[in-house]
Amino acid sequence: MISVFVREQKRYTQKELCSLLSCEEDKIVSVIRKLKEFGILKAVRAIDIQRDMSDLIDADIEVADVEIGENDYLYVFTFVGVIVVSGMVLKCYPKYLLTKDNPETEMVQVIKVLEKYNSKEQIVRIFNESSENSSFNLLAVLLFLLHDYYENGIYSSTDDIIESNGSGEILWDRTINETFAFILNNRPYYINLQTKRRISDDYDYFKRLHECVLTIASKELETAGLLNIFEIMGVDLTDAHLEDFGERDTILYNIEKELNTQFNTRKQLVLKTIYAYIDHNGSLYDTDCLSLFGTNSFNLVWEKICADIMDNQLNISLGKLLLPVPLKPEYDRKIKLIDLIEKPMWSVTGKTATDTLIPDLISIAYIGGKLQFIIFDAKYYNAQLEFGSSPKGQPGIESVTKQYLYQLAYQKFITDHGFTDVKNCFLLPTEDDYIVDKGEASMQILSDLGLQNIKARLLPAKIAYDFYLSGEKMDITILNL
Repeated sequence: MISVFVREQKRYTQKELCSLLSCEEDKIVSVIRKLKEFGILKAVRAIDIQRDMSDLIDADIEVADVEIGENDYLYVFTFVGVIVVSGMVLKCYPKYLLTKDNPETEMVQVIKVLEKYNSKEQIVRIFNESSENSSFNLLAVLLFLLHDYYENGIYSSTDDIIESNGSGEILWDRTINETFAFILNNRPYYINLQTKRRISDDYDYFKRLHECVLTIASKELETAGLLNIFEIMGVDLTDAHLEDFGERDTILYNIEKELNTQFNTRKQLVLKTIYAYIDHNGSLYDTDCLSLFGTNSFNLVWEKICADIMDNQLNISLGKLLLPVPLKPEYDRKIKLIDLIEKPMWSVTGKTATDTLIPDLISIAYIGGKLQFIIFDAKYYNAQLEFGSSPKGQPGIESVTKQYLYQLAYQKFITDHGFTDVKNCFLLPTEDDYIVDKGEASMQILSDLGLQNIKARLLPAKIAYDFYLSGEKMDITILNL
């Protein structure tokens, strides 16, 4: 099975994809069409300006069919994670990893981040959704089954057996009614006690079926080279084959019967997942297979990471905030910091709109012995900011002006509560091991209002991920704002 790395937002020609995936042009056309259908791959015009770009603008996306051997378009992956398509594995790594072609170590950490980011979802992503149809997501099913096994063990059925003088719970009613007692000093003594013990049925149909499916899942992921990426240890629990459990329809019927009598939530989920696996009869090697693990909105993941490690306080009630002076009486202690931002008033309705400015995150922290009010904006960009060169790939004018407006929106609260230091900062990811100071962005007409210019800091992604995965906060002072 072909297993390769591809970089998010990099421009690939059709010929480059053929070479990378070691396949003929007719097959790569089929793959491109399928990935485009699910919004994983976009096409842009093959012009010099596109070859140098590190981000994708919606206006640049071309809607056109794919033809064999065409050179008019470049293809851009807008996905971070793992794609299994037509028997090939594509490991899509984030766009800020510019110097590595096979970033296996970095990808392992990215997968951990994605798993934590999606950990609150209590469902199995059995289907990949697109705007037009859906497809069975075999990869998500295999991963769920293995993760569940390591967390909860094998599916088990138990029986209660009654024994004489066993080691289990004593059944006093049964002992009194069915055995003889010796009476001594008007007290009964029972020689033979009836006991109940719960045992596991090692030959249970569904236990063996679970073992079989887990073994198949492990072998498929190992062949695809994905066990290391997901940091899963393979299992080999049985030599049985699915055919040993009956015809496909028979297996599905047996699972349905078990579901009707099984009320344990975890067991129900395992049974339903096995049912979906057998019902779709899929394999990662199938040419029709398209399975996904990841996201085409990694910018939201970066925002979540920065919010967590920088101790975002937007949703903290005012009464719980650490302030230089006590909260003024005119402020409601129960409302949150985000609620202070004014909403547009439309006079003809007499009502305000529901939408307003929403910062990514705000931190209030002691720096240099003083409490500072810091407005951060997590930007998932590959900014090229070098002295003497025009900026490229940087946050746009709308991002710069919004940062100034965020400060303006909180100006009264800042003044009322004695903040003497206010900071504004963009946080961008980098593959480097250290924080990079990229100066600041400014607009004179807004700086003249007394607003702080926006600092730019490149934050080492792998360090940010370590903090996020461990649940720890980063020391904001190291940003040197």
